[in-house]
Amino acid sequence: MAHLFNRLLLATEHSEFDTGAEAMAFALAKRCQLPLATVVPLLSNPEYEALAPQIAAKAEQDAAVKIARLREQAADVGVTIDLRLRRGEEPYQEIVQEAMQQGSDLIIIRRRGKRGFLANLLVGEMVSKVVAHAPCHVLIVPRGAQLWSQRVLAAAEPTAQGRRIVATATAVAVECGLPLQLVSVVTAEVERPQADAFVADMLGQAQQAGVAAQAEVRSGKPFTEILAASAACHADLIVMGSRADNRIGRALVGGVAQKVMGLAEIPVMVLNFQ
Repeated sequence: MAHLFNRLLLATEHSEFDTGAEAMAFALAKRCQLPLATVVPLLSNPEYEALAPQIAAKAEQDAAVKIARLREQAADVGVTIDLRLRRGEEPYQEIVQEAMQQGSDLIIIRRRGKRGFLANLLVGEMVSKVVAHAPCHVLIVPRGAQLWSQRVLAAAEPTAQGRRIVATATAVAVECGLPLQLVSVVTAEVERPQADAFVADMLGQAQQAGVAAQAEVRSGKPFTEILAASAACHADLIVMGSRADNRIGRALVGGVAQKVMGLAEIPVMVLNFQ
């Protein structure tokens, strides 16, 4: 059976903050019967380590222990894991480079870690940079999150990118046999007619694909309304785009996505379209 995502990449430092992402990656790989590529980024500074080689040696020892534990956990749940350790001064770059080399179509990563705990609205700095520079879609997983089983929520605007977001969310709903909730948020009532037409069109397409779908247009702050909509319909996966305006380039994550990523207690799939 063909799957929406066939090349999964788990990015983890195997810390307490990574447990949700690891469990999610194992669950996805097992359900879809896919091998799981895994990258463990190791912060490395060659100049500093040359002066203090014991620091490098200790880091290598710790990494070896983490890798062994990850292999054991994967074996325990019946997942084939292809694990690689990558050293570099910027962990996010190592994750992005590994995704490029693997041809990954989905990176699975934690929401935040110890470093930069309160940065970027509770999204770790490394994670924000991965999302901004990733060559593929990224699934951000809070520590306590579980594999979705209730409802998929697609948050989209009446744009070409919005249509692709809804199409991807519909494909996720179809593959998982779940209902779909579509929400589009307007910040001014003058935008409502276009949004109404958009959600009606997208709703029809989702229903034609065999999905039990509902749609609504909300008014207010986009991130607030997206989170409220997900809570109201009991969604356990949010699918959205990484930025509202592609003209700002790949250096930043859009403010709406950043806030939803940081505040949602359920997985957020951020779509990066090339």
